[in-house]
Amino acid sequence: MTVQTIPAAPAVALDDLSRVYKTRAGSVHALRGVSHAFGAGTFTAIMGPSGSGKSTLLQLAAGLDVPSGGRVSIGGTDLGRLKATALTTFRRTSMAFVFQSYNLLDALTAFDNVALPARLAGRPVDRAAVLDALDQVGLRDLARRRPPELSGGQQQRVAIARAIHSRPDVLFADEPTGALDRTTGRDVLALLRRVADDGQSVVMVTHDPLAASYADETLFLADGRIVGRLQNADAAAIAQRMSELEDR
Repeated sequence: MTVQTIPAAPAVALDDLSRVYKTRAGSVHALRGVSHAFGAGTFTAIMGPSGSGKSTLLQLAAGLDVPSGGRVSIGGTDLGRLKATALTTFRRTSMAFVFQSYNLLDALTAFDNVALPARLAGRPVDRAAVLDALDQVGLRDLARRRPPELSGGQQQRVAIARAIHSRPDVLFADEPTGALDRTTGRDVLALLRRVADDGQSVVMVTHDPLAASYADETLFLADGRIVGRLQNADAAAIAQRMSELEDR
């Protein structure tokens, strides 16, 4: 007898996703029927000219905004079917976020910033797991330091440790190296690459071709639509594609 296996659901699935904003000047179509599946354990970069819809896509994929049409699923769970409280709980267990601004609490130590999502979710804090997350980003020895006592790169690494601590299905990153110098930025990108290699999915919005070159795939958006993609491309190829889009 042949045993059939059921394919695993994508880490993130976007199905005919659209977002329309109403303004006094009329309707703004930020996304227009975007469909894409982000596989488990993959690293995807999203790029496009200003106003292309890349940040809107990230907000919708992470359940931080509601689509005007279409559907978002995380690990097979349709976000549109979750009520507000259930969605908040689901985000805490299945997603993590890294932003350009770090979003750390200055009054808390690095350790407590990493442990904060578990405390907010009402779960006991696993001290060894928190220290292990800090160790993965090279900051175990600075666990008792507060954000003002850390460099920008160190603060971003604390944010990544916080993101990977709970082993979420997908990590969303919005310009995570935008405020960092190039050397520190490369360290952060290497960490995100390692997160994907360890089985978690990473979806990153960036304007930097070098950052995108760390990804398995780069999606290009323009006018709210996916207009191209590159697999395992280097920074030069990605920059060339971006230049072509910006010259349109």
